[in-house]
Amino acid sequence: MTITMYGITTCDTIKKARVWLEGRDVPYRFHDYRAEGLEADRLNGWVGKVGWEKLLNKGSTTFRELPDKEKDALDEKKAKALMLAKPTMIKRPVLEVGDRILVGFKPEAYEDAVK
Repeated sequence: MTITMYGITTCDTIKKARVWLEGRDVPYRFHDYRAEGLEADRLNGWVGKVGWEKLLNKGSTTFRELPDKEKDALDEKKAKALMLAKPTMIKRPVLEVGDRILVGFKPEAYEDAVK
């Protein structure tokens, strides 16, 4: 089973999730989408599985600093364009475990996913 974690290295939640995985000797690959970018196809796949509402972090500094006109009347198309342009608006981490997608870090969900 291939596990890939997506996020940014400076995120505290990413750090907690990495410590959790490493403490259990769970092999994974880390993809820093600030440095490596994020493909539209991958984001579309995530949106198809969990929905854009779950992926878009409206509490992020990046989102909050957007002009109101960019935040108003959000729909899937607009949200995906924002997340592709500024991936730091995506909730972190996004963990791909085989064909499953986990958004955010919840130890009990990770435990279940990596069994």
